[in-house]
Amino acid sequence: MEGKRSPELFIMTHNPGKINEYRALLAPLAIPLRFPADIGSQVQVQEDEETYAGNATRKARAGLQVSGLITLADDSGLEVDALGGAPGVRSARYVPGSDADRIAALLSRLDGVPWERRTARFRCVIAIATPEGELYTVEGVCEGFIATTPAGTGGFGYDPVFYLPQFGRTMAELPPETKNRISHRARAVAAAMPILQRLFHRTER
Repeated sequence: MEGKRSPELFIMTHNPGKINEYRALLAPLAIPLRFPADIGSQVQVQEDEETYAGNATRKARAGLQVSGLITLADDSGLEVDALGGAPGVRSARYVPGSDADRIAALLSRLDGVPWERRTARFRCVIAIATPEGELYTVEGVCEGFIATTPAGTGGFGYDPVFYLPQFGRTMAELPPETKNRISHRARAVAAAMPILQRLFHRTER
């Protein structure tokens, strides 16, 4: 049928950790997922907006432009109450260097802060852009505390210091299937799923 769109979802991320999570989280959609490497795209989007939604929207629209497919992108960050919500939208560029460097900087700035004041949350905003010009945004949040020392080798980013009292572990110590049930990204995907199902049901009619 001429003009019928291929039912594929483009995920605008180059982050290996996010790619693995999206493969698991979006499996129930039963739609082929495409990533920048699949289409030979090296497009890097400047994430300098002041909000998660602004960055996610910019990435989703860039992905739509290079792929021509319905595109999903996210922006996420760690918000630490004792630091006035920092690092927040600048989490990935809190300090130059590696994830370990950013964790070390965070722990240094929280040195001496008592446990009850180390409350924090991961926040993820997903943006979905369509070839028809539609744009949708949804959000997921996961509450926890900042541990005094890193623990665990799973996950990525700040996961080794994000402590979840209900599990008695950091995010990096959780099995992937548990993280993919309770994380901020899992909750954002759950909020996005009805939108995606509607969009792809529409393309199949």
